[in-house]
Amino acid sequence: MKYLLIFLGTLSLGIGIIGIIVPGLPTTVFLLITAACYFRSSERLYNWLIHHKVYGKFIRDYREHKAMPRKAKISALIMMWAMISLSTIFFIKIMWVQIVVVVCGLIGTIVILSVKTLKYEME
Repeated sequence: MKYLLIFLGTLSLGIGIIGIIVPGLPTTVFLLITAACYFRSSERLYNWLIHHKVYGKFIRDYREHKAMPRKAKISALIMMWAMISLSTIFFIKIMWVQIVVVVCGLIGTIVILSVKTLKYEME
């Protein structure tokens, strides 16, 4: 079971990293899945992830406070909708695919807005 969780966590991390570039693919959700898998399987990998200079702060904030900083929410929404807009206007020509991408963006927006906002900004 330990090796399966490490594999799933690493797969989730890869998908999360791809989600930075691909519109509609939620990076944060996959990073949280990665953290959960690593937490249950490998203390070393979990510590590496939560102390990572890019992703660690967001995972720690979410795990400790069940909240996101306001800057992170705004940044996530702007980046997500910029990529969705560029993709649906310039790259995706099939109407039903455009609709799926926009619906995924709306779901992502609802999820981000439903997460509590940290009362203080973390630098």
